[in-house]
Amino acid sequence: RRSIARGVDSHVALPNCTTFPSAQLGRSLRRTPRAETETAETMSERACVLVSALSETQGVPRRCADVIREHFDVVTMEEFLKNKEQLENKIKVMFMWEFYPVVDEKLLRSLPALKVIVNNGVGVDHYDLPLIFSFGVKVANTPSVVDAATADMGMTLLMASARNVLEGHRIATLPNITVFPINVNGVEVTGATLGIIGMGRIGYKVAQRARGFDMKILYHNRNRRSEEEEKMVGARYCVKIVDLLQESDFVMVVVNLTPQTRKLIGEKELCQMKPSATLINISRGAVIDQDALVQVLQKRRIRAAALDVTDPEPLPRDHPLLHLPNVTLTPHFGTATDQTTLKMVDIMIENALAAIHGRPVPNEVLLS
Repeated sequence: RRSIARGVDSHVALPNCTTFPSAQLGRSLRRTPRAETETAETMSERACVLVSALSETQGVPRRCADVIREHFDVVTMEEFLKNKEQLENKIKVMFMWEFYPVVDEKLLRSLPALKVIVNNGVGVDHYDLPLIFSFGVKVANTPSVVDAATADMGMTLLMASARNVLEGHRIATLPNITVFPINVNGVEVTGATLGIIGMGRIGYKVAQRARGFDMKILYHNRNRRSEEEEKMVGARYCVKIVDLLQESDFVMVVVNLTPQTRKLIGEKELCQMKPSATLINISRGAVIDQDALVQVLQKRRIRAAALDVTDPEPLPRDHPLLHLPNVTLTPHFGTATDQTTLKMVDIMIENALAAIHGRPVPNEVLLS
C-alpha cells in the first residue's frame, strides 16, 4: 500500500469507560490560514460530508466543525439514519475519526454518491479496503502531519515510565504524606540504549529525539536506512530483531499493523529482552501479544511497559494491564495536540476536495 504508516496515564482506568475522548485538546483551537481557497460550493450542489458525530468524546471534535463547514455541509450518522432518502445522494465524502463510522457493505450500499473516505490518521488497518474499492470509493489518510506528535508521545511514555512519573504523582498527592519516600528510583535515560522496531518516518523522528538524550540507537526495519541517515542519528541497523531485543534498555514499537506484524512481539521476543528493559508501543495494540505481555510483566521478566495503544481500545475495565504497577497507559492520543488536529483536518479537506473534483488525491491509499 502507498501512504500507510503510523504512523495513552492512569486515567485510562476510569470506571465505566467504553470509549476514549476523540482528542484531549485545549479550548483555544484556531484556524490556520489555508493556501487552498477552493470549496465544494463551486460544484453545482454543495456536497455533504458524513461523520459519526460532532462531539468532544466521540467523533469529529465539535470545534473543528466550522473549518469543515467552510467546504461541506456536515451530516452526522444520526442525521443520516433519520433522513436517508434526502441525504444519500448528497453525501460524497466520509470523514473517519477514531475508527468511526464503521464502514461495512450495508453503509456503502446506502451511499451511492460516496467518492472518498478520509482517515484522520495514517493507519488504515481498520478498513476492508478491497470491499471499499469494489464500490468505486477512494480512501485517503493524513501521513507526515502526525509524525512529530506521535514521536513526541513515544518519548513521553519512555520518560514517564523510566522515571516513575505516575507513581511520583500518586505519592506527591497523597493526603496525609509528611515525608517523601526514597525508594522510588527510576532508571537512567541518558546514555541508555534504545531499540526502535520500525524505522519509518515516525521511528526516525523518535531517533532524532533520543539523540538529544545521548542514547545509543539500534533499529530493525524491513529496509535499511542509508548510511547518511544512520550517521545523522547515530543509529546501528540490526538485521535480526533478536539482536536489538537483547541489547536494548528500551524497545519502542513503531510499525504498521499488517498480517505480518500482528503479534510481532510475542512471548519469545519478550523473553529475549533484558530483565531491566522497558517496552513502549505507539503503533497498534495488536502488534503485541497482550496475554504474553501480561505474563512477563507479572513475573517481572521485563521491567515495565508503556503503551499508547491496546487491543481492544478501551480495554475491559478488569483487564490486568489496567492494574499492574509496572504499566503506564495512555488512551491512544499520540496525535492529540491542537496543532496536529487542525493540520489533519486541513489535509482531510484537501483530499476530499480533490476526490470530488476528479483530481488526483494527494494521500490516496492503494493496495500494493
